[in-house]
Amino acid sequence: MSAIGSLVFCTDCGNLLDGSAGDAKALLVCEVCGASNKDTSSKVVITRSKSSAFPSALRAKRSEVQTLTEEDMQTDATIRQTCEKCGREEVRYYTQQLRSADEGSTVFYTCECGHKWNTNN
Repeated sequence: MSAIGSLVFCTDCGNLLDGSAGDAKALLVCEVCGASNKDTSSKVVITRSKSSAFPSALRAKRSEVQTLTEEDMQTDATIRQTCEKCGREEVRYYTQQLRSADEGSTVFYTCECGHKWNTNN
């Protein structure tokens, strides 16, 4: 008989044996071939590994965790578009689908002067 973790298999035919309770004195009878097998599910294998056994660049950088705020995340892109209010030649923009899928998206522009406008594609 062989055991993998708490699963017990018949040594004659390899069938998975039911009724395993972890009692080393119990006999389990195979439903396929009728062979009697000892219940070895009580055997526990414990393995331990040191963290140095598996070096990792990610593990080494674990202490270098950065915290991002909403201000740190850039969701807008920059485009060469002239602001209608101040004349600045570079503004931020993002697109959003406001109408049905078969129609164009809406482009929202924002200038550093605070002026905002949008266009439909």
